[in-house]
Amino acid sequence: MKKKRLSMALISICLVLTLAVPLLGGCGGAAVYKVGISQIVTHPALDATREGIIDGLAEKGYVEGDNLEIDYQNSEGDMSLTATIAQQFVSDKVDVIVSIATPNSLAAINAAKGTDIPVVFSAVTDPIGSGMVTDWDEHPNENVTGVSDMIVVSDDVELITQIVPNVEKIGTLYNAGEANSVFLTSKLIEACDALGIEVVEQTVSTSADVLAAANALVGQVDAIWVGTDNTVVSGLEALIGVCEENQIPFFPSDEPSIERGGIAAYGFDYYDIGVQTGYMVARVLEAADGAVSIPVEKGEIISLSVNTAAAARMGVTIPQSLLDVAVTTYEE
Repeated sequence: MKKKRLSMALISICLVLTLAVPLLGGCGGAAVYKVGISQIVTHPALDATREGIIDGLAEKGYVEGDNLEIDYQNSEGDMSLTATIAQQFVSDKVDVIVSIATPNSLAAINAAKGTDIPVVFSAVTDPIGSGMVTDWDEHPNENVTGVSDMIVVSDDVELITQIVPNVEKIGTLYNAGEANSVFLTSKLIEACDALGIEVVEQTVSTSADVLAAANALVGQVDAIWVGTDNTVVSGLEALIGVCEENQIPFFPSDEPSIERGGIAAYGFDYYDIGVQTGYMVARVLEAADGAVSIPVEKGEIISLSVNTAAAARMGVTIPQSLLDVAVTTYEE
């Protein structure tokens, strides 16, 4: 009888443990969260954003291979693939979709409608104008939030006038299919109008169009400015080559593009944008209502980056007053 009671006790303990394992989330006693990361195209700024997101999550205790599974997908500008990726994330029932840039963020939000899967966007310039959320702070019916890389275009124009004092015409290249780029171009025109500067526009559909669009601006403008346009930035070397060959000062809007050969910009380090987004994803994973009650944020860290070597190649000199306040200076 004593041996039988011992066996029953062991059976009872095993039963309790068996029932407890699913409640603890499996091996190790911790839940494993699945995050789908969608990126619209490969280029340094967006790659840095993705890296920052993963590091930001890790800082908050969500570590890939431990309690976090990441499904990373890049559509390389293919809009049909962008939609397919978003739908697949929904079918896989990920815990949150993280979308890097505007087009795939819209696709993710559309795919997640009618589900309880939150969407956290990153590197999106105009989340309200593009229809992602109705308000920066309160969006009670939208399981969406994120971090915007909205820049102050008027500051960039002022920067151009300091380096190219007699500028009368500024050229710009952008993809008219990117809502963020259309928004920034309108801000460029607004800022230039206030200073009596004319804006000359060239649109592109793919990065292969950048060279022809840049050549079309030769002899027409005194400087070229480009916003955070994914298509143009993907083909940036072609634009930089035209600017160097024809002594046209080129001003991008992000720090990685300064390193690649732009002259100067007040912009974000997109790794920082990514880390800030990673923190937000952690908040969403811990919130009972997902992204509903979490306000949309703007990038918190903005600084001046300059490239003195690029300036010399394009025939201008960066004033010492700007060099003195630049956070990052490239000299080669």
